[in-house]
Amino acid sequence: MAADDPTPSSNLDDDDYPAYTMGRAAEMLGTTPAFLRALGEARLIVPLRSEGGHRRYSRYQLRLAGRARELVDQGTSVESACRIIILEDQLEEARRINEELRNRETSSNPDA
Repeated sequence: MAADDPTPSSNLDDDDYPAYTMGRAAEMLGTTPAFLRALGEARLIVPLRSEGGHRRYSRYQLRLAGRARELVDQGTSVESACRIIILEDQLEEARRINEELRNRETSSNPDA
């Protein structure tokens, strides 16, 4: 195995590694496979497929699905919950980029 090849154990720390089957993901979230399929249809999470065609979910996708479940449990429609989560994710990314740019500006201009 080459040095660049990930070992199976290195996948355990990867938030994007599709480690969970649909059944296990639904069980962990306390929901149904149909709910996960609805999130896929709304394009919030797009599971990867195993060689056999089975859906596989990552920890990151399960966090998004968990947030969607919270919103749906509060009475929000699945479609609206997905849109809210996408906007929250975009806002978080914009904040991260802004902070990174501020830090870069401060480090390149210590007199500012």
